[in-house]
Order: sequence, then structure tokens, then C-alpha cells
Amino acid sequence: MKSMKKTLSALVVAAMVAGCSSNTTTSQNSTSKGSAMFSVGVAQLVDHPSLNTIRESMMDEFEQQGYIEGENIMFNYQNAANKTSNLDSIMTGYAADEVNAIVAIATPTALAAQKYSDQIPLVFSAVSDPVDAGLVESIEHPGGNITGTSDEIQVEQIIDMMLMLSPEIKQVGILYNPGEANSVSTVSRFNDYAKTKGLEIMERTGTDNTTMQQAAVDLASQVDAMFSPIDNTVATGMVSLAQIARDAGVPYYVGADSMVETGGFATVGINYESLGRETAKMTIEILKGKSPADIPVKVFKDNLNVYINEDVLNDLKENGKVKVDIPEDLQGQENLILVQSEQ
Repeated sequence: MKSMKKTLSALVVAAMVAGCSSNTTTSQNSTSKGSAMFSVGVAQLVDHPSLNTIRESMMDEFEQQGYIEGENIMFNYQNAANKTSNLDSIMTGYAADEVNAIVAIATPTALAAQKYSDQIPLVFSAVSDPVDAGLVESIEHPGGNITGTSDEIQVEQIIDMMLMLSPEIKQVGILYNPGEANSVSTVSRFNDYAKTKGLEIMERTGTDNTTMQQAAVDLASQVDAMFSPIDNTVATGMVSLAQIARDAGVPYYVGADSMVETGGFATVGINYESLGRETAKMTIEILKGKSPADIPVKVFKDNLNVYINEDVLNDLKENGKVKVDIPEDLQGQENLILVQSEQ
């Protein structure tokens, strides 16, 4: 994949978004070869493995589809450095550059971009519940000038796996940021299904690394297992939060494979490379003239993988509050992926 070229476009963004990482290129309507030159704004809230995988696989898919940066397309990449206050400045820059489309990775980024969707087509990626977030009217018929891909967490499958791996669990602690719409929606669905399984739920929240760690310590001392959705605040502090659970002998179930790689115990989830590639394909359709309103949101919910951190599993077998093991009927299955913690 070719690296994105640095230029001086979006001066308004550079002036207003101090501290944001960026990699920008200006938009043009044509090339020296006379072919169409498209410009696409690509923005994400924070740097972490799942979001980076989406962006990188998306860029690779563009290239495979014949969209070569500098020849027929320009990308204006912006990272908000985990500050939602930076997102509006980024989107203002895209509007000033008159990009042909915006790709917004994760819900906070998509909500910031939505304000500009009357003039610029928006493709979101990794939005767990785009309907509840108010981005689209429905999955099948998005309406407006917005569509995208959803990484809706299949909480029912995660809870079923939780009880399969740890049948003695009675109390589950949920850790999340209440300011993230994705997390609130996922926690609500988790609670509803958990009640049907007779599980007692305890919620704790945080808004930054410090309050998250405090909440994690509190939860780990009281529950049999923990769960976090795909939450940007949790993801940025995942290594520390996972270690708190591990030290307490508590299996920590999470919403994404990258969170398992950074110390979480297990999840049932999608392949984020596939999500990124589908996002690119949708964007290409729009660049070719198709209306986002006519492109259904793609929800990844079938043929999911089971991700288990083998290092954490071994620790839990020796020091866990509850018995944890992989049943024989799951061992050896193609969709079971054992990972080791990132060093």
C-alpha cells in the first residue's frame, strides 16, 4: 500500500486542531491524464488497533480496485487524537476542501460528519447502532446522504460464549463510557439478554483512563466476570484495564478482537479487515454516482469468530475466581482463534 502524501491542505484544520495527527492531500477535479480525480476525507477519533485495521484495509481495497493515490484519488486523513472537540474542525476542513466523500470511522466521528452530509456524502464505518445513533432511518433504507458499515456487537453470542467458557458465572460487571452512544446501546442490549440467563449485572463507568481504572478495580473486586463493549475510552486504556481484571482472576470479555490482543480474555466478533474493505467498496459506489440512500448499511453478524487470549486463559485456569475452560466441541473449530497478548 502506498503511504499517504503530506501536503498543506486544510489550513483551517491545522490552525484549529492543534495536536491532531494528520496526513492530508488537496482535492482536484482532474489529472494531467484527463481522468477524474476524486478526493476523500478519512477521519477517525483515536489511534487504536481495530480502527487502524479498518483504515489500512480500506486503503488497500481502494488500491486493489484501481484507485491509486496521486493518480485518480487523493486522501485527506485526520486523527482527532481522542478529542471529540477536534472533530468539527476536521469536518469544517473537509467542507472547505470540497471533498467528494467523507469516511468517518466510529460513531463519534460519524456524528460530527453528519452535520455536513447535506453537502458531502458520508460513509461511516464501525458504528454499532447507526439507527439508534440517528445516522440513518433504517438499515435497509438509510435515507439522506449517509450509509456505511456496522460492527454491531452480537451480545447474545458473547453471553452464550461466556456461559459456555465459564458456566459458574453469576455476576457480571460492565465497564464503559456513558458518553459514547455505541456503548450505551450495547450495554442496554447486554442487560436485556443477560437477565434472560439469570445473570446479575453491575455497571461502572469512566470518562478517562483514571476513572476507568478506578471503576475496573471496584468491579473486579465484586464480580465473577467483566464485559466492555467497543468503547473508545476503554480501548485506549485496555492494557491497564485488562491487567486489573487479570490480577483479580476475573475473565474480562470484550467487544473486539483487538481488545483480546491487548489483554482482554475473549469475544465473539468480526474480522475488521473485511469491514474496512466493505467500507471502501461502498465509497467507490458513491464516487461512481450512486446515492448513499440507496445503499443498505452492511451489518456483520454471521460467520463470526471466537477470539480467546491463550495467555489470559492459562492464568485464569490457575487463579480464576470461576472455572474457565474451552469445551471440547469448540476446540479445533475453524472459527476459534487463539491469540497471545501483545508485548
